[in-house]
Amino acid sequence: MGSTPKPPLILSETRLVKRAHVRPRCSPPAALRPAGAWESPDPMKARTLEGFGDRLAALRQRRGLTQTALGAAVGVSKRVIAYYEADDAQPPGAMLVDLAQALHVSADELLGLAPLRDTPSPKAARLLKRIERLAALPAAEQRAVLKVVDGFLDSFTPAPPRRRPAAPPPRAKRKAS
Repeated sequence: MGSTPKPPLILSETRLVKRAHVRPRCSPPAALRPAGAWESPDPMKARTLEGFGDRLAALRQRRGLTQTALGAAVGVSKRVIAYYEADDAQPPGAMLVDLAQALHVSADELLGLAPLRDTPSPKAARLLKRIERLAALPAAEQRAVLKVVDGFLDSFTPAPPRRRPAAPPPRAKRKAS
């Protein structure tokens, strides 16, 4: 009195044909994929510019910006900027314009199609940012800040090097008699 086994589930041929074109939600590892299977339908997404992430990071650092500050200037989060600074990612075209404007470079320079113009070092860039903030102050406040800065610099400016006194003329040798 055993139970009879259930027959295996058999799908109709039409149902198999309908599901054959559906791609799985996640691709299996490359070693398990048949050759040519599950290739990206958009070949442009597979293409990235060589060195874009390194160039973006270098330009950001030369301007004295953090990832957070650049993200705020472009309208994205720090995480997005970090993602685009990785070697295998690049932003969409519309964001390239925003990045180029925020970094004060041309899109060609950002993409590596044109050589980079000379830009200040990170220390100089930070000082330039402070000077830009100073320039935004009212004229009376600018004068007050500059007086303080000038006074500070004058107190720490090293004195000019002292000149050594001229050496006395060499003595004439006496002859022994």
